[in-house]
Amino acid sequence: MMNYQQVDKPQQRKGLRKYLGKEFFIFKRRMNWLFGENNFAKVDPKIKFEHSLIKHRSFLLRPLKNVEMYLQHNKVANLKIAIAHIDKVVIQPGQTFSIWRLVGRPTKSKGYLEGMTLHNGQISKDTGGGLCQLGNLLYWMALHTPLTIKERWRHSYDVFPDINRTIPFACGATLSYNYIDLQLTNNSTKAFQINLWLDSEYLNGEITCDSNLNTEYEIYETDHLFRQQWWGGYTRHNKIWKRITNRIDNQVTNELVTENKAIMMYSPLLDK
Repeated sequence: MMNYQQVDKPQQRKGLRKYLGKEFFIFKRRMNWLFGENNFAKVDPKIKFEHSLIKHRSFLLRPLKNVEMYLQHNKVANLKIAIAHIDKVVIQPGQTFSIWRLVGRPTKSKGYLEGMTLHNGQISKDTGGGLCQLGNLLYWMALHTPLTIKERWRHSYDVFPDINRTIPFACGATLSYNYIDLQLTNNSTKAFQINLWLDSEYLNGEITCDSNLNTEYEIYETDHLFRQQWWGGYTRHNKIWKRITNRIDNQVTNELVTENKAIMMYSPLLDK
């Protein structure tokens, strides 16, 4: 069995092959939306659950090396459009929440601007760029709930050194319309609602429930390390765990959430 610390050297695809492959998977996902068996969650602004499970926020404008600030400001505009399609979504028992099914394809005609994207670990820009911040926020919050992570794609590259990191490495979710999605399935008997809003500094989120769960969730990492690969580059690894505490009987369980690996675009030996 292969050691999870071993990572193959990334392969670069040609432009036409990459474009055609992407459009094929987009079409395939659309067919799944139309003819699949999933019961997808819908927005219902009339519902408001009182029991808050998790609140989180992330900075909107974070200076990054070699990233022009206008891309950060455009990202804020893109987030504003996207969250308008997700805010107040209710995930009933048996339903699945999908970011892209609600948001749709981010295009100029819908008001989306050019924002920062990452391609093969390199900084780029594209219409609707910056929505990965939404994926990161929703994934982190979902880990603090009974919702099941049905689909989540980890970031393949670690592009920027840690700056004031407050959560474990690789607790985010990358997005690309529409087949690289974040999907959450409600296999419980409770109903949940996602609330999202922007203020002058932060993207804010909250997940609420229709009843008190009497449960605490803690997300933590183990086995965090840097490793030099046979092809010369460095990779970063860790394991993410969920500790669940029942407030009634204080019973504690620990679940392995995922094992992460990412190709580093900077040397771990250099000063950050």
